[in-house]
Amino acid sequence: MTKRILIIDDDPDILAVAQLALETIGEWDVITALSGKEGIELAREERPDAILLDVMMPEMDGIATLRVLQSGSETASIPVILMTAKVQPADQQRFANLGVVATIVKPFKAMQLSTQISELLGWQS
Repeated sequence: MTKRILIIDDDPDILAVAQLALETIGEWDVITALSGKEGIELAREERPDAILLDVMMPEMDGIATLRVLQSGSETASIPVILMTAKVQPADQQRFANLGVVATIVKPFKAMQLSTQISELLGWQS
C-alpha cells in the first residue's frame, strides 16, 4: 500500500524539493500545506500516514501546529517528524520532549529523505 505523507512548510521551494523526492524515490502520495492552519485542515481531511512539519513558520509555528494535531482525535495518532535548521543540543532536546518521532535537520539530503523517513517510522521500503 502506498504511503501518504503530509508536508507542512511555509517555504514553497522546500515543499517542492521534498515532494519531488518523496514521490519519485519513495513512490509515496504527498500532500503539501504552506501553513500550520492549512496543514491541520488537510491532516483532518486526508488522514496521512505521517506528517513532516517545519518548526519555524509565521503566524502558527510548528510547535503550535503540533499541539493542535496532538490534541485532535482525528490527528493525535499520526506520527510527526519535525524539520528544522535549529541544531543546538538544547533545541534538539526540547524537540525530543514534544512527542515527535524524530527531527530532520535542514538542509536535508533530498535523495535520502524517503529512506530516512522510512527508517525513522519503521516502514518497509
